Amino acid sequence: METWFIIVISLCISALLKSLLNLTTNNKVSENNKLPPGPYTIPIIGNILWLRKPFSEFEHIIRKLHAKYGPMVTIFIGFRPAIFVADRSFAHKALVQNGAVFADRPTPSPTDAVLSSNQHNISSAYYGPTWRLFRRNLSSEILHPSRVKSYSHARKWVLDILVNRLDSQGKRGSFLRGKWLFVEIKGVVGDGEKEVKEEDLNKMTYLKAVVLEGLRRHPPGHFVLPHAVTEDVVLDGYLVPKNATLNFMVAEMGWDSRVWEDPMEFKPERFLSGEDGVLDITGSREIKMMPFGAGRRICPASGLAILHLEYFVANLVWNFEWKAVDGVEVDLSEKLEFTMVMKNPLKAHLSPRR
Repeated sequence: METWFIIVISLCISALLKSLLNLTTNNKVSENNKLPPGPYTIPIIGNILWLRKPFSEFEHIIRKLHAKYGPMVTIFIGFRPAIFVADRSFAHKALVQNGAVFADRPTPSPTDAVLSSNQHNISSAYYGPTWRLFRRNLSSEILHPSRVKSYSHARKWVLDILVNRLDSQGKRGSFLRGKWLFVEIKGVVGDGEKEVKEEDLNKMTYLKAVVLEGLRRHPPGHFVLPHAVTEDVVLDGYLVPKNATLNFMVAEMGWDSRVWEDPMEFKPERFLSGEDGVLDITGSREIKMMPFGAGRRICPASGLAILHLEYFVANLVWNFEWKAVDGVEVDLSEKLEFTMVMKNPLKAHLSPRR
């Protein structure tokens, strides 16, 4: 019993000393700059007492804090600050204009360190030589166009499973603006083909618009993976310390009414040429939406992801006619599982087209 008591006391003292050390080392940098605003924090303990609410409400709480404090908000978990950025211009300044400084990852918890092999994978590795090696190997061995093309049989296999399952199970699936999309597909593929091939996809502008609008309105994750800075830095007058965790709010940026008219409406037409639809999804010139992140830690497989989305969406629309279930309104509310999914599973009537 005494041994455990000594261990607990030692850990508490260590945490206190680390907090004091952080405050001391940050004093020179923070003399004229402060952390982004946020709710009251209890020294050492942080905002844990304030955050005693279900995790499902966390994003809603952060939104309320942004409405109160502005585009950058700080909360504390223990002695470590967590900074949440909801403004696309701040995100561009950090991830693109100062990409090397903001490209690091936070120090992992013991559990995360085990799951990531002590941060020896491309997602969690610290910014530096190891990460560059992972990125180079991934780009040349897996994501190179010749490699992606060689996996086409696997995509065809998955598509056959999807089509056969939907054909046998009947009336379940997802709605699109199917008539317009089907007309475009038919114009490219022709009546005799059973499959939309990958080489056909580049000819389908409305299909691309549908996929991009889906990523804007319903991004698979509402946050990118947490970032950290390689050194204490000032962003738009606010201090971002090296021990902070930075979280960029992807969904909020894609729903910015200053950029998107009727941002909560699903309007693929906004991505068509003539509708001011030219978009750099990498965010290198300007961030309007960032479903794959931005800057040096942008998802290296974003091109492959868009290829998969276009390929599967096109073939599901080509093979089935999708209709709403009579009397059932589509509920687009979301919940977090491994990614964001529909809170209430979608119900639809499916009719094979051939």
